[in-house]
This record gives sequence, structure tokens and C-alpha cells, in this order.
Amino acid sequence: MKSYNLAIIGAGPGGYVAAIRAAKEGLSVALVSGDDLGGTCLNRGCIPSKTMLKHAEVIEDIKGAKTYGITVNDFSFSIKDMVGRKTKVVKTLKNGIKGLMKQNKIEVFSGIGSVQEDKTVIIASNGGTETIQADNVMLANGSKPLVPPLPGIDDIGYYTSDTIFDIEEVPAHMVIMGGGVIGLEIACIFNSLDTKVEIVEMADRILPTEDPDASDYLKRELSKKGIGIQTGAKITGFSKNGQKTTVDVETSDGNKNTIETDSVLVAVGRQPNLTGIDNLGVTFDGKFVKVDQNLQTSAAGIYAIGDLIGGYQFAHAASDEGIRAVTHIAGKAGHGSQPESTIPRCVYTFPEVASVGMTEAQVKEKGYRVKTKKVDIAANGKAIAAGETSGFMKLISEEKYGEVLGVVMVGAHVTEMISQATAYMHLEGTAEELDSMVFPHPTVSEALGEAGSVWLEKGIHYS
Repeated sequence: MKSYNLAIIGAGPGGYVAAIRAAKEGLSVALVSGDDLGGTCLNRGCIPSKTMLKHAEVIEDIKGAKTYGITVNDFSFSIKDMVGRKTKVVKTLKNGIKGLMKQNKIEVFSGIGSVQEDKTVIIASNGGTETIQADNVMLANGSKPLVPPLPGIDDIGYYTSDTIFDIEEVPAHMVIMGGGVIGLEIACIFNSLDTKVEIVEMADRILPTEDPDASDYLKRELSKKGIGIQTGAKITGFSKNGQKTTVDVETSDGNKNTIETDSVLVAVGRQPNLTGIDNLGVTFDGKFVKVDQNLQTSAAGIYAIGDLIGGYQFAHAASDEGIRAVTHIAGKAGHGSQPESTIPRCVYTFPEVASVGMTEAQVKEKGYRVKTKKVDIAANGKAIAAGETSGFMKLISEEKYGEVLGVVMVGAHVTEMISQATAYMHLEGTAEELDSMVFPHPTVSEALGEAGSVWLEKGIHYS
């Protein structure tokens, strides 16, 4: 039986990143992959969606070319070619991970890993079973789409985020169940492909976990693009009507209506993938595996990260957790326990939404005296020149000392700018220090500096 310092179950952005860091710390590592390298993020999630969003962005640019004095008389697109390019992008990155595994001498096992309490791992594949032993085990199983057992759902052909990016034909109409990050991003893709999209969200607003200012602004912008949005509404069932699907909807005040559609996307969230950990007596916190500040479960030497433990279910959060766990396993200090408040959150809609830290409501719930300022991007020189004036920058700071507790950005390319605010918060910066920084001109990021100035009531272009 082969033995390793660390066996990692799952090869997503949590698992494979942890494997590389562990190898660099001098540990012998086995990576057990029941899926393609890169996990959901690379193969069915982050990368496919951002690739398809780029296609949609190009289409939007062509449609709006006349604004820039450019006339495009005719253009067409091929969903087959788009999906083909997406597959090529995924393959390129997957080959890159394979190269990293080889370079770092990480042994990769393909199959479903079942973890035992003595930290042996039984790997089942088409070739049979193999057992390995490890000093430590890291569970990085990831998650799978949550599909609620609604009446009639098994009688219709529905998509999830795992299947939508291999679609073969653009539907004329699509109902999206869920107004969270996944549903909204996919809505933007298909809206650009001229699909009539309708979103049904149970909460009273889309992006219910984000700052209400961002949610409300995005709803208005998506509505202008022709995307239908019902909030405070739930889907209660489905039925087939010839080639069409009838969707039953009930609003929070009890009103009922139906929507007839060509396609349905279920995007109400994801649930932990518990495959292979049935024999472990680890403690759960609801549906998630419970861990301590070092990512260790109730079973000594067994760690869990990523979507399996809840919290921010982002690829970059899983990678960070994997590195933290490896740091503890290797007995090294330095990385520390990263507070959740410095994990940036990005939504790649049109316009984008990016945030870090607490929302205004969360700051108040924690008892802080809070002062906020919001600066519209509409007056920003770079935004006007680029024709991308939708959005704002919002600064949420503690009133007395001005420590920045949250930043919300809405607008084009803000997902590329949020790291600036993240770094600033990581260093516990204040609004006054933000005002003292020099931002390059002309850039949209200048608006963040302007927000600091306005917060201090010393705004130049804003008051």
C-alpha cells in the first residue's frame, strides 16, 4: 500500500492548489480526482461561464457599435462555435494543471475516493479499486447543483449550471429559477443571444446576500435590457405542454400565474458533495462539514475546505482555505487565519458587481456607527470616453476613525478593480488614507478615491 503525507480528495481549485502548496512544503502528496482536473470551476463553472460571457460581451459591443461611429450592417453568431471555443479554453487550462502536477511530483489517482477513519483512502475506478494510506487527509469534494423536488420537474428537460454551457441550440425563451450569481450571469449570456429571459427569485430582491444598492441598481439595468425579473415569487411546479414547458409561479402575496417557455434553468444554489465520506464520523454544521480555524474537522488529521464547509463558495476562497490547511499540516506559521471580510465577491453580469467586506446592513448589525458615501461612475472621464457610465462606487466606513469595512462597486470591469479595495482593507486602511492615495487618470478606479474624498466631505468632482 502506498503511503503519503497528505491525500487530497477532489481536484478543484481548492484541492489542486493545496496539492501544489503541500508539495512545495516538502510533503508527499496524492491527489484523488473523481472528476476532470480543475473540478467544477474549470470544467463546468467559472471558466466556461466567463468564456461565454466574453462571447456575449463581444456581441453587445457589436450591437452598440453605432454609438462609437462604427456601422456594422450585419453579423451572425454560432452557438456551436462558441461552445467549441469554451471547450478549447477549458482543455488548455486543464493541460496546464496536468503539467503542474507532473512538475511538482504529485501523484494523481483517477477515481472516487472513499475516506476511512484510519485515513486510508479506497479509490474506485473502472480498473478496480486501490487503497492508499495518508498521515493527513483533506476533503475538497466540492458541490453539485441543488435541484428542488418540485412537482413535474422530472418530466421536463431542464438545465443546471453543470449542463447549460454545452447547449446545442439557443432557445427563444428561457425561465431561470433563481436570481443569484449563477442565474444572473447566465441570464446576461442568453439575453445577448436574443433569448427572452425571465428570472424568478424567492427573495425580495436579486443578489439577496449583496448590498441592496447593488441589487437594486443591477435589477434596473437588467430590466432595461429586456430581462424579466420577478422577485418575491417562487416556482411551484412544471408541466409539459407539447414542445413547451409550463411553469407555475406563486408570488409572496398568494397570486398565481404561469409562464410558457422553451427551456428551464435551475439555479437555486449548490449542495455539498458528500460522496466518499460516508464512513467518517465528522461533525456537521447543518449540511456542511464543520471545521475549526485551521480547517480541521472533528476527526484528527482530516481537514475540509471549499464548498464542503460552506461560507463563501468561491474558487478563490477554496484555494485560500487549502493553503491555510496545508500551512497547518506542515507546521508552518505565516499564512494565518484569513478573515472572511477580506474575501472579494464578484458577479460578472452586465454591468458587473464586485464587493468586499461587509454590507451596510451587516456593519450596523455588528454595532458599528457607520458612515457611507456613494459616487456615481456617470461623471467619470474614462467611463464617459468608453461609453460605460453605468454604476457606482460605495464606501462603507466606521464613522469615528474611518476604517473601511466594506466596498461595493457596480460597473464595467469592476471585478478587475475590487482587488485594490481588498488590499486596502487587508491593511486596515481608513477613508482618510484612501483620500491621500494618488489614483491614475483617466481611470474608472479614480472613483474609489473620490469616494474617500466625499466621505471626508472634501470631494473635488462630487459633494
